Formats: sequence, structure tokens, C-alpha cells
Amino acid sequence: MAGNTAIKDVGDTLITLLKDKMKDLPDGSIVLGSPGEIKNDVRISLFLYQVIENIHLKNMEMQQVDLSKQRYPPLIMDLFYMLTSHPSQEATDKTLEAHLLLGRAMQILYDNSIVNGSALKGSLAVNREELHITLALTSIEDMTKIWSTFQGKPYKPSACYLVTPVLIDSTRDKSTQRVVSKETGYDEMIPKRGEE
Repeated sequence: MAGNTAIKDVGDTLITLLKDKMKDLPDGSIVLGSPGEIKNDVRISLFLYQVIENIHLKNMEMQQVDLSKQRYPPLIMDLFYMLTSHPSQEATDKTLEAHLLLGRAMQILYDNSIVNGSALKGSLAVNREELHITLALTSIEDMTKIWSTFQGKPYKPSACYLVTPVLIDSTRDKSTQRVVSKETGYDEMIPKRGEE
């Protein structure tokens, strides 16, 4: 589990993964950021566009801290990213280059769909987390809604991904007491009239 740096650490992990596998691209060409704010030298952008609570892992039990204290379970989230390719200004066929870049980045995420161990960054590595990366089914309407937030920017080849589970530790504790005595007893069942 991680503290409040978990979302940042996931972004750092994903960008480092792409950079390590696409070393032929110049420094600064793979970034974490909105496609609406991309500069000319960027080739691949990864944009966090949605964060939701993971409903399937929501009901975790309280964690025992010590004999007198329990901690509330962590917040478990699903992060949705949009991977976008941006052709260089010098490219003669910008569409072909954008498709090539997107295909390479998608291949990397597919081949590394489970990220763990030394590939994790920050608090994720310390706590030995494991991230699962899957292609998120996104309708054309949803993609259009996302792209409409980048005012004045034309649509570029993009794919959406789900990264899960991402945990943020709770800081809330609850005091508990040990059981020091226990009483047992029994009740005598008295039959009702007519049941004798």
C-alpha cells in the first residue's frame, strides 16, 4: 500500500516503462500530460483523465496496527489514461508516423500488462505493489467528449487504458480493546400452550 503519492508514482512508472522501451526517441518526447498542452517535440503523451473507486475491492477489512488500534482499509482506485501519439513536424507522412508510434506504445503496454518489482517507482516499489494495465473499451462518443476538452486541438490517434489496483493508505485509526472477560449462559425454552 502507498500513501498519497500513489497516483504520481503510477504515472512515473508508466512513463519510465515507455521511455525504457522506446530509447530511440529523444529526451522529452514521452510525457505525462494533456494532449491539449503538448509542445512540438512530444511524440507520446499519457493523460490521466479519470479516477474512480474500485468497487470490487472496496470491502476490505480493518487492518490491525497493534493490540489497541486498527486502521481503516485503503482507498482502492482504478486510473484511466489516454495514450496519444503526436507526429514530428518534419514527418512527410504525419498520419503514418502517428500510427507507428501508437502501435509501438500499445505493444509495450500489452507486453508489460503486469508491472511489479523493479519496474515500479516511488512508494509502489517500497510496498511491492503490482499494477495491471488493460486496454479500456472506450466508445467514440466518450473519446469525443474527452477530446472536446482540448479546445482547438484536432483529434489524434489515441487509446485508453485502465491501471488497477492503486491503493492509498488511510490515516484514520480506530481504538480497540482486548477481550478481558466473557460471560456465557443459556436460556430455557418454555413451550407455548398446546405445544406440550
